[in-house]
Amino acid sequence: MLDRLEQVEARYLDIESSMADPAVATDPSKFRDLSREHSRLGPIVEAFRELRGISAELEDARAMLEEDDADVQELAKEEVASLTERRAGLDERLKVLLLPRDPDDEKDVVVEIRSAAGGDEAALFAADLFRMYARFAERRRWKIEILNSNATPGGGFKDIVMEVAGKDVFGLLKHEGGVHRVQRVPATEAQGRIHTSTATVAILPVAEEVELDIPANDVRVDVYRSSGPGGQSVNTTDSAVRLTHIPTGLVVMCQDEKSQHKNKARAMMVLRSRLLEQEKAARHAERSSARQSMVGSGDRSEKVRTYNFPQNRITDHRIGQSWHRLEGILDGDIGEVIEAVASAARADALQASD
Repeated sequence: MLDRLEQVEARYLDIESSMADPAVATDPSKFRDLSREHSRLGPIVEAFRELRGISAELEDARAMLEEDDADVQELAKEEVASLTERRAGLDERLKVLLLPRDPDDEKDVVVEIRSAAGGDEAALFAADLFRMYARFAERRRWKIEILNSNATPGGGFKDIVMEVAGKDVFGLLKHEGGVHRVQRVPATEAQGRIHTSTATVAILPVAEEVELDIPANDVRVDVYRSSGPGGQSVNTTDSAVRLTHIPTGLVVMCQDEKSQHKNKARAMMVLRSRLLEQEKAARHAERSSARQSMVGSGDRSEKVRTYNFPQNRITDHRIGQSWHRLEGILDGDIGEVIEAVASAARADALQASD
């Protein structure tokens, strides 16, 4: 590991030198790429330098153990124990930092939320999940754009699709995909019985045009009049767009913009992202973020997380951990949950790499 860390530090210094070159500074694309790599390597180099400093201190402390003075020896023993513990912690941290990085982690994402089992209550839960992720994005100052939505009369969503743009969006949200289950008493339940409903969440990294070329002949384009709430021209012109990818049968609809051109461009972005995810899933069947493995059938028995209102509890079944602050989490304070799942995933990856 030491050799690899030295290579990382050398690359880090090389990037710093390159970024100071006027020729690079005037090339926005190259400077941006180098800045991203510099930012990614920074935590590794910082931890490595701290490790090197602690190792030097540990060597000095061990030398003090040879002193004749008993008090000095006692102090040295305490110092050796403390430094040894700190170094062990840094070793583990560096192992995690050196794990192969998912190249999609820095990408923006398309978030698809769909009601599944449970009828109107499932649609309301889909709306709850949308607000949770939207508010989490606001806390992180990410940008949100609704690409398509299919609202229900009671204030829920049959489905809603949004793009989330910002720093490391996919890296943070990629483990949120799957079947989410809610247990609560619906407002319309006169007997006070607890109902169980589900909604599915899919997190797709946004695919850039250069990553996947879709021949025009492979896509059928249909335009139609938008439905639901909207501005004056949204509901009176054929601005909504439905794309059908003929080879796979995938269908994408977008109607939330007034412009047919914008709706088509956004629908193509979603279609490209879905197709790229399918392609990756075909090459790497074990990838947990593949769209089909995320959403399953939406059945109540397939779940990654349960939101239990009577017990004020959220449980993530993948890691067997619960939190008893449901209201706050649904209000967007979900960072602790996301980090716990990500930490477990990193631990699994670390164990697999040993």
